[in-house]
Amino acid sequence: MIEYTVSSNNPGATFKLGKRIGEKLPAGSIIALTGELGCGKTVLTRGICDGLGVPLRQVNSPTFILINEYRGSMPVFHMDMYQIGTESDAVDLGIIDYMVRAASGVMIIEWAERILSMLPEDLLKVRFTVVSERKRLAKSGR
Repeated sequence: MIEYTVSSNNPGATFKLGKRIGEKLPAGSIIALTGELGCGKTVLTRGICDGLGVPLRQVNSPTFILINEYRGSMPVFHMDMYQIGTESDAVDLGIIDYMVRAASGVMIIEWAERILSMLPEDLLKVRFTVVSERKRLAKSGR
């Protein structure tokens, strides 16, 4: 896996990064997004979804719903693990079934650090770091 670090000075740049990622994703991709509250996970997700042809009016944070499903060039499963207490809760939510369903689409998981040990190794992990009020770093890797 190629590792990279991208600096973003505004949400628009984070969105554009997500769109470029989404335009290149093959079916079966799993994206694990980690980082503190307000760091850009949902903005990147919106960009990814835009790159996958999902109407933006459909894309919002599933913090209280936990899972949103979108239709674009392929199915997109957008999950938010913020409310999940344990990996057992994620299993009860149906995460294993969603991973199987994501073989024909893309799975994007916000707050993925709560379930990383359950996820396959061949995923795109993006860790956000808040540098300042406007600046974020997005780093890929394992």
